[in-house]
Amino acid sequence: MILPTVTTIAPDWRNKLAEVDKLGLREINLFLTCLNKEQRKETYELLKKIKVARIPFVHLRSDMEPWELDYLAKEYKTEVYNIHTSREYPLKFDYGKRKKKIYIENTFNPYDEEEIKEFGGVCLDFAHLENARVFKPETYRQNIEIIEKYKCGCNHISPEVKFSLFEKELRLGKKHPHVMENLSQFDYLKKYPKRYFSRHIAMEVENSIEEQLEAIKYIKSILPYVR
Repeated sequence: MILPTVTTIAPDWRNKLAEVDKLGLREINLFLTCLNKEQRKETYELLKKIKVARIPFVHLRSDMEPWELDYLAKEYKTEVYNIHTSREYPLKFDYGKRKKKIYIENTFNPYDEEEIKEFGGVCLDFAHLENARVFKPETYRQNIEIIEKYKCGCNHISPEVKFSLFEKELRLGKKHPHVMENLSQFDYLKKYPKRYFSRHIAMEVENSIEEQLEAIKYIKSILPYVR
């Protein structure tokens, strides 16, 4: 299932929650990636005030405490989580029994197979994979080997961009890999097989929730096996 996502890279995450409420959405995904402890607590309080009943997929950050995962699972029926590799962001806590519900995202380096074994499997970010295919073929080859070998528990979908994400994102100026400019930026998804798409798919774009819903409609039209 592909759902709109409240992302937190841009500072308007509160506006996204307000938009979710205005649209009366009952299910969303949530990326807590850029929120510190106090901001996350604020987010949990804001969620109590809106109509959301389920948040099946949550992007963690490395300093989240175990109680936060338990809270999300209990209150919003969260089923899967993803994190970045510990080479980038070492975990601060042991997630114990929930480790097998956590999936490791492909980013700018090849997957670490030993780390994958410790967790539930892979979180496949299609835009990262596509950029590796174009700009880092060896990383792409290595990641494909892991993707074919281990369970894919969740996905990120972002628009295709015509430049390398591996040339330091902060140098990209006004261009941002998570901003959709036109729907055709999702056409690249058609080159990847159905088996790469999991039950939990998150839109990773900084666009409004309404624009995300438009993109989801388009993605469903070009990928008939995505609902």
